[in-house]
Amino acid sequence: MNGNIIEAEDNPLKSYGRQRFTDIHCHCLPGLDDGPDTMAHAVGLCRMLAEEGFTTVVATPHQLGRYDDSNEAAMVRESVDGLNKTLINSGIPISIVPGGEVRVDERICRLLESDRILTLADGGKYLLLELPYQVLIDIEPLLIELASMGIQSVISHAELITPLASRPEMVRKWLECSNHLQITAASLVGDLGPEVKKAALNFIESGRAALVATDSHNTKLRRPRMRAAYELISTRFGEDLANLVCIENPSRIVNGQNILSVPLYEQQKENQ
Repeated sequence: MNGNIIEAEDNPLKSYGRQRFTDIHCHCLPGLDDGPDTMAHAVGLCRMLAEEGFTTVVATPHQLGRYDDSNEAAMVRESVDGLNKTLINSGIPISIVPGGEVRVDERICRLLESDRILTLADGGKYLLLELPYQVLIDIEPLLIELASMGIQSVISHAELITPLASRPEMVRKWLECSNHLQITAASLVGDLGPEVKKAALNFIESGRAALVATDSHNTKLRRPRMRAAYELISTRFGEDLANLVCIENPSRIVNGQNILSVPLYEQQKENQ
């Protein structure tokens, strides 16, 4: 598995070993949602992401839900272009690509066809879906419809959706419908409390979560924590799994490649 991971050159901002990350869930665009409110704050967040070891970041402003009729695809692409130009002028070696965190909605497929909401990296292959935290909605019909369009879905911050922990059969059914689960780095390291950390670790250990992302919004309370999450996964479950969920699979999302399945931790130990 490590042979599939391309080692990047040293980060000119700060050295953190040889890992180079891709973030598939980040609220880094200025003034669009609950991320940075100014370009200066956006640049500060991107600088922190670069220092963590990120080279590519998918900007995922909220779409639909309370952001219905705002943050449409054209606006997001324009904002990404503006931020990239500023980062180049600021000497920050990180590339931003368009995406969105799309609130679950019965109109999603139609809105994709009319180019109003975005897939991850604007690649037409993966869609980042946001579900309610406290109410479990069976999204299997939507997943099937998306799959018929050649689109795989990624459930954002699955560890925060409280009912999922008690419904493993539903999660299993979703995973069979070209669906993937994303866990937030800050959750894994305990920033959101012990119960959320427990849920996040369980998703990783059980092999149900294939991706780790930052879901970062700023440089203070909701900052990137990928380096710490990577080290925690490496220590508890092995470096191969950390490389898979933190480096390889996020990179595959951006490159439009199929995500690799995550082996159960017990199976990993048996193969060692």
